[in-house]
Amino acid sequence: MSIQKTLSRLRKAITDYEMIKNGDKIAIGVSGGKDSLVLLLALAKYKIFSPEKFDIIAISIDLTRGKTDFSQIKKMCQELDVEYHIVESDIKEIIFDERKEKNPCSLCSKMRRGILNSKAIELGCNKIALGHHADDLIETLFLSMFYEGRLSTFQPVSYMDKSQITLIRPLIYEEEKNIKSIAKTLPVLHNECPADKHTRREYIKKLIKDIQKDIPFVKDRIFGAITNPDRTNLFPTKKRP
Repeated sequence: MSIQKTLSRLRKAITDYEMIKNGDKIAIGVSGGKDSLVLLLALAKYKIFSPEKFDIIAISIDLTRGKTDFSQIKKMCQELDVEYHIVESDIKEIIFDERKEKNPCSLCSKMRRGILNSKAIELGCNKIALGHHADDLIETLFLSMFYEGRLSTFQPVSYMDKSQITLIRPLIYEEEKNIKSIAKTLPVLHNECPADKHTRREYIKKLIKDIQKDIPFVKDRIFGAITNPDRTNLFPTKKRP
């Protein structure tokens, strides 16, 4: 698939939610997975014709304290003329060897986000771009309903008071299948996570695929329900005494 359609959706998301402004310095969280690499490529290309003037920096968190080979991603950043930083950590050892977490995703995400935030602040960034896409948005809603008992998902733009960093998700309008197609030409790293394909999110992903067999357009309807301005038409809040 051509990157042009993804660029069009990225530009629409940036415009709709005013994600980028003149003078922004944006850290892109680059895990080495397909989503983050497509985001890196798309933002680097968007920067060329964007009406807003902004800078981007790519940051990777090495979960294995220097054992992960990021050389191809470094090369990609050089070709795109994007500044690149790698931060080493012991996250994998802490979560799987020391704590032996049964549901590691939440803790891993918090630890990685903390390191990413700190590095972004150190480099003078005021925003962080994450590679979450439309499928992630839908899956997060289901995870929240099934495991937390509430209707919630992430925002396209969210400001963090403590760090004074704004999170943006420019791929929010793009589907995972399109990202996979583009990523075939990119240096995607092998996922070394022991929990890969055995998470709650993976269960939700498979569940939605099963529903699509009977309702092929179901993802479009769910996405529309999330972004519909009338989405708050739900059960009334109980009055407190």
